[in-house]
Amino acid sequence: MTASECFKSASLYLFVSLDAVALRIAVPSKLVDPLADVLDLSRVRGALMANVRAHAPWGLDLPQSPGASFHAVTAGTAWFRLPGDAPIQLMPGDLLLLPSGATHRLSSESRGRCLPFDRRMKEAQMTPAGDLTVGASGATTTFVCAAYEYDIDVAQPLMRALPDVMHVPADPVAGRDITVLVELLAREVGERNAGARSATARLIDLLLIAAIRRWLEALKSDDEPSWLTGLRDPLIGHVLAMLHDRPGQRWTLDLLAREAHVSRATLGRRFAETVGEPPLAYLARWRMQLAAQRLKHSGDTIDTIARDIGYTSEFAFNRAFARHLGVPPGRYRRLSRAA
Repeated sequence: MTASECFKSASLYLFVSLDAVALRIAVPSKLVDPLADVLDLSRVRGALMANVRAHAPWGLDLPQSPGASFHAVTAGTAWFRLPGDAPIQLMPGDLLLLPSGATHRLSSESRGRCLPFDRRMKEAQMTPAGDLTVGASGATTTFVCAAYEYDIDVAQPLMRALPDVMHVPADPVAGRDITVLVELLAREVGERNAGARSATARLIDLLLIAAIRRWLEALKSDDEPSWLTGLRDPLIGHVLAMLHDRPGQRWTLDLLAREAHVSRATLGRRFAETVGEPPLAYLARWRMQLAAQRLKHSGDTIDTIARDIGYTSEFAFNRAFARHLGVPPGRYRRLSRAA
């Protein structure tokens, strides 16, 4: 099989495998997908930070980043070191996602000195093409470093629901979707063909989604409740989808229960146990996130936004918005546009 045929085969498998994983998350296809809704509203965008070629012995001390970040090992091995935790060995195809951008170390050994990865190192050792070469002359490890930008006001409920470190080991069966994505990313970064920058950015976005899906599949019933864990429950996933599909509807617990074909008591209990808050509390927070985005990025009047998300008066909306985000909507709009 030629290289071109291999690439086409991998690409076809990628879309088939991602679709297959999606089917295992119980969100009705006719309604809005809450995860996609949050990602879109958060304006989550991935960007390549560096393609690292590290020659043993080597070590990098990476500082706290303002957003999420990840490393994908494309060849060789590396050790991930987080203060206070046991080191984790990373193998080819492994993905390491840090939703909160935590301080960490990467190195050729499980112990040893690590150099601070700062602006001075980046300027001294980064090539114009975005390659970073570190270390001595020993065994070579290559890995891709990327970061995500997003609207903090909207994305925090997503990022807070994820663990500080998500290590997704390469798995030829269960993790085939991520393996294919990492292979495609390595190809795009290495060959730099026409359109490589755009292709790389989209693969980085897909890796975030694939990592969240793998994490959802591995959750246990006694894990911390969140709206993300609710996506695994057919009933709660359906209710979340309804709330996202029609945020401006005048929902009550009785109406939600009726449309979900369960009793009011059952819905209230299961939603609170699974998501960690009552359905209408979740709805109120989601409405404020929708409003925040429109205040930032549209010219709609405050009254129009208020009525579109379910408030009957601008006064009631102003009070709710200030309670959730700390400032009235008019001031929020002015501050966000000035920033």
